[in-house]
Amino acid sequence: MRFGLVGLGQMGRHHARLLSDSEEVEFVGAVDPARDRPVSMHRGAIYESLEDLLGEGIEAAIVAVPTAAHREVALELAESGVHTLIEKPLADSVSAAEDIRNGFETASVFGAVGHVERFNSALQELKKRLDGGGLGRVISIATERVGPFPNRIQDVGVVKDLATHDIDIISWIGGSKFEEISGQSAHKMGRPHEDLVVATGRLESGVVVSMNVNWLTPVKRRTVSVLGEGGSFVADLIAGDLFFFNNADVGSEWDQIAQVRGVSEGDMTRFAFPKREPLAGEHEAFRRGIREGAAEGLVTLGEGVQILEVAERMLASSR
Repeated sequence: MRFGLVGLGQMGRHHARLLSDSEEVEFVGAVDPARDRPVSMHRGAIYESLEDLLGEGIEAAIVAVPTAAHREVALELAESGVHTLIEKPLADSVSAAEDIRNGFETASVFGAVGHVERFNSALQELKKRLDGGGLGRVISIATERVGPFPNRIQDVGVVKDLATHDIDIISWIGGSKFEEISGQSAHKMGRPHEDLVVATGRLESGVVVSMNVNWLTPVKRRTVSVLGEGGSFVADLIAGDLFFFNNADVGSEWDQIAQVRGVSEGDMTRFAFPKREPLAGEHEAFRRGIREGAAEGLVTLGEGVQILEVAERMLASSR
């Protein structure tokens, strides 16, 4: 299958590396008006415009341009019959995201959203264990996604750039849509968009959720914690590790402590499982989705719209 790439920014360069190395696709090339060829892109040509790339007869494409340009680029690809993976967030507004979803439905071509964290090995192991009843009833899900500001971000704030990851993660591993969401945000860097948000909410299943996301913390942390009746899972998304903290059923001979009805601190387990580059897993799922016409494991365009709806509710609450 003939693949193209639109955008050679930071994320686009990672896509270019994998497409160049893949034996599963014919990598035609990438669009970059500056004609700036990354060192890792050892196959394919550089094109000045999307029109030039489409002229090469590509069958599938990955879009990694600034968020504000997603609608225009994605719709042109859909109208040309090109199966497309669009980097998250799907668009910079719900209305633009709906236009993209509707455009791909009308054109009858496959489209999906690139939420790469779904393919983090720690999260996939976490979801497998949750689906298998590893915690019993889930009570709450909390995420932390903090670190320094990345200069690549120009057109959206921390909610649509980073918190959309966590909105998807929470709904995905929780197996339920958001029912309620509220947030508090801050602007500390002089940009027009927010650089910090703390949000709380509830899924339709009753699971309580929280998100702490910012570009102001001098150390990068990415964690997902799930509390259940049987204990707690904690996933470190940077290291790709998953820990289990057991709620032990151990009695106490100390009368005052025994009277306190709560949990008991049990064993801690660090699971061993195979780890794979998340983006490589996403590429494989995209190719499979094109072949089978189903986005199993990927974020669908409809889900991409829902994620932005939650993000905009969060922003409205914070205002």
